[in-house]
Amino acid sequence: MMRSLKRCLLAAALALPLMTAPALADEQDDALAQAEQAMRNLLLALDLIIASIPQYEMPEVLENGDIIIRRVQPEVEGDTNDDGVPEEET
Repeated sequence: MMRSLKRCLLAAALALPLMTAPALADEQDDALAQAEQAMRNLLLALDLIIASIPQYEMPEVLENGDIIIRRVQPEVEGDTNDDGVPEEET
């Protein structure tokens, strides 16, 4: 009797991980999908941060010793006076 009880308990202990494996696999898949989405969001945020940093041309040294570092500004539609701001906003 004691041996059969031990065998039943051992069989149950061995079968328990097999019964929960599909549920764990679903949870791992969900966690992996969430991690992938979080990485996509992080990379998008980094792209936006890098795009917002002003870009500059190479420094230029004038004959009098002055150094000019020009900012590279993207063209803005509707900008007629080259200040980088559309006319309807000024």
